[in-house]
Amino acid sequence: MSPAGLAEGSDGRARCWWGAATPDYVAYHDDEWGRPVTDDRGIYERLTLEAFQSGLSWLTILRKRENFRSAFAGFEFERVARFDDADVARLMADAGIVRNRAKIDAAIANAGATLALAEEGESLAALAWSCRPEIERVPGDDLVATTEESKHLAKELKRRGFRFVGPTTAYALMQAVGIVNDHLVGCAVRDEVEAERDRRAHASR
Repeated sequence: MSPAGLAEGSDGRARCWWGAATPDYVAYHDDEWGRPVTDDRGIYERLTLEAFQSGLSWLTILRKRENFRSAFAGFEFERVARFDDADVARLMADAGIVRNRAKIDAAIANAGATLALAEEGESLAALAWSCRPEIERVPGDDLVATTEESKHLAKELKRRGFRFVGPTTAYALMQAVGIVNDHLVGCAVRDEVEAERDRRAHASR
């Protein structure tokens, strides 16, 4: 690993140190983490997975991701919002996911909150992206788990009925969906992510 917190993979690409740790991480780091997600279903999926990750390894969640997608109706929040007691019992019996009742209840409640926003002409994605910082920090040795923007996002989500979304989960969501670009300077993916975010920003104007 270099002093800048980078690691070189077998393909010679420099990555954030964690992104070269396992093949699962390489794929997630290169193809998904930090790349912009701007639709409600996509944001809901990442929010749900980040909440389930709390207290666990992210690798555990990655390896169970397809099971989560199957269990939660492809993260179609309109369908998850209608889950009932039988669905909760089904999820609690599903060894392919993380069987935590509080997190399962939160995932269903958050689907309902996402649907309520849509029915009011609002958007979970728009709410999340409204918290993009005007001036982004350049990630380095000063690793952070929360920011003022993630505290604000967590507060706004809770105000709208979302559960299990503290500032740390909110910041992990912001990193995952490209609201902030926390790939390290020198990481081969950082400039790709920035270019993709710029293209999305220009296209939305």
